[in-house]
Amino acid sequence: MDRPDPWQAVRMIAAALLTLCAPSVAVDGDTIKDCNGKLWRLARIDAPETHGCRKGRRCAPGDGKASKAALARMIRGRAVRCRIVDALPDRPGFQSRDPYGRPVVRCWAGGVELGPAMLRGGWAVRWPIER
Repeated sequence: MDRPDPWQAVRMIAAALLTLCAPSVAVDGDTIKDCNGKLWRLARIDAPETHGCRKGRRCAPGDGKASKAALARMIRGRAVRCRIVDALPDRPGFQSRDPYGRPVVRCWAGGVELGPAMLRGGWAVRWPIER
């Protein structure tokens, strides 16, 4: 007999599409802030740091300010819809948040999925970075 999946309910709730309250703004190239000040982390990408990479950290290469500006253009004046996803799909259990407590999400604005659009534009790299 199959055992029940204890994470099934969590996955079902996470599959619901959320519309962030407007206006939403880009904090950097992989983080969005909604009108309530809540931060949402785009899944599976890493964008360059807006204020530079701190010593001892491994950061995505590129221009953080340009990356933030690209995300800002994609969401400006548009409804942003997001789905919470597993932050670490290669690990057991469902991790809905990153180490900083932000929900990890796939988001769309104007019919465009934001994470892949950031990758295609060269404003972010895949995360986790494959070694």
